[in-house]
Amino acid sequence: MSAELAESGAAEPVLGADDPPPFDCLNGAAPAPYVLVCDHASNRIPGPLDRLGLDDAALGRHIAIDIGAGDLTRALSERLKAPAIVATYSRLVIDNNRYLHDPTSVPEISDGTVIPGNRGLAPIDLEARRDRLFRPYHAALDTALDEMVARVPLPGLVSIHSFTPFFKGIERPWHAGLLWNRDRRLVRPLYDALAANRGVIVGENVPYSARDPYGYTVAEHADVHDRPNILIEMRQDLIDTHQGIETWTEILGDALERALADDGLYQGETP
Repeated sequence: MSAELAESGAAEPVLGADDPPPFDCLNGAAPAPYVLVCDHASNRIPGPLDRLGLDDAALGRHIAIDIGAGDLTRALSERLKAPAIVATYSRLVIDNNRYLHDPTSVPEISDGTVIPGNRGLAPIDLEARRDRLFRPYHAALDTALDEMVARVPLPGLVSIHSFTPFFKGIERPWHAGLLWNRDRRLVRPLYDALAANRGVIVGENVPYSARDPYGYTVAEHADVHDRPNILIEMRQDLIDTHQGIETWTEILGDALERALADDGLYQGETP
């Protein structure tokens, strides 16, 4: 914090005059009874934060963005005629899928890389990021889901992420992972629909598990409300090109259409 701001008790600015809002709302009036969400869609850093002291190479890595996930979410929103909430800033500024008390919410180190702009943040600056980025993003998602309640008692939530093809030198063979914690209503139909495609390797709770106590978005917007939900992890090398996005928009879009077609899901009926 600058000396002037510190003396006045004011936080450093988070967003500049030319910076966009912390989320994009897509297809808000679309008829689907579920919302798509992408927490880590961008590697953008707000202007006043001066790239957090990072170079292009660092900001192009998974530590800053779920590569391909944002483009895939936008394409699926069009394909499925579904509303979507898409984050517009990097997870390194504040992670939309972490609880605010989690030390990885605003990481000082990520996958061995020091994040200079996050080191030694004053509490007032940390709270400013929460107020300007995290809370508005989740309020937008709340609004999108709440507006659906007039049509369906239990609107669904589909969260899109991506993972690296290798981790610590070990190959990850899955094309897609389906993560779930309390709710299994979408897992089996989506698994079967994806696995029906020859050569597609899909797994449950891989390469991460939704049963780990880290994720915020699905837990707080879906699980606690008993809303049908799924978190989809796509392997990054499959969706890092326009062709890859087109291919997987078709494959995943077809599978989601089949899995989400049961109207009973949104009425609280057990399949």
